[in-house]
Amino acid sequence: MLTRLRTAEEGPLLFVREILTSALAVLAVGLLLFAVSGVWPPMVAVESGSMEPHMYKGDLVFITGPERYAPDSAVEGTAVVTAETGAEVDYRKFGGPGSVIVYDDPGARGPPIIHRAMLWVEDGENWYDRANPEYMAADNCRELANCPAEYSGFITKGDNNPRYDQVSGIADPVRPEWVQGVARIRIPLLGWVRLTLANSMATTTPVAPAPVELVDVTTMETAAPDVSTTNAAGGDAPATTAPLQVEPPELSEPSATSARADALAA
Repeated sequence: MLTRLRTAEEGPLLFVREILTSALAVLAVGLLLFAVSGVWPPMVAVESGSMEPHMYKGDLVFITGPERYAPDSAVEGTAVVTAETGAEVDYRKFGGPGSVIVYDDPGARGPPIIHRAMLWVEDGENWYDRANPEYMAADNCRELANCPAEYSGFITKGDNNPRYDQVSGIADPVRPEWVQGVARIRIPLLGWVRLTLANSMATTTPVAPAPVELVDVTTMETAAPDVSTTNAAGGDAPATTAPLQVEPPELSEPSATSARADALAA
């Protein structure tokens, strides 16, 4: 049977052989990527424009484990170099100083976020004087969200966003254990395959209508501005689609859809 399968030139056996060959090739590539990256999924699809012009919606980004291939200038115990340190040692990634990371704040709704690590703050630190005043809307630490820091972590920001994530309400200071990976390589446009499949599944999934009397109008709250990613390896990274967030019309900040770069797993 194996000989017939291997030597078939037409018919069902040829079809089965081609399917098996393709599946084994995909499996081999997946195992290779996992061996190199040390994390699964090893690729994420960018879902928004908060990292433009260095990452665009639909890009596929290869990531490695949060402690893998750590440079000397990385924060201890991680492979993450902050933009503050990167500017001092000339460590640049994706058009700017410091590392771009994929993180998931368990206290925030939505998929993981892919943004740049800007600062590392210590527990109880007043980090106002170290921060860039252009990325804040406060005159002192008392007026600044998450200042002083309640615990040690990363202050992050989308390259295309006007404020730090921790100022705009996207996330709390990012604990090292929340970091799912460090971005290494960007592949333009390839992530659209994953995003298209995710959107198709979302629009074709039937949803049972809720009785009118059970609808809770308090759920229609506005969410703070700024945005995340989707895992791109089999499952965006890591990831799912970002929730729609609404911003009061009088504010000039960009909407949450553009403020956070979501990542779907591919």
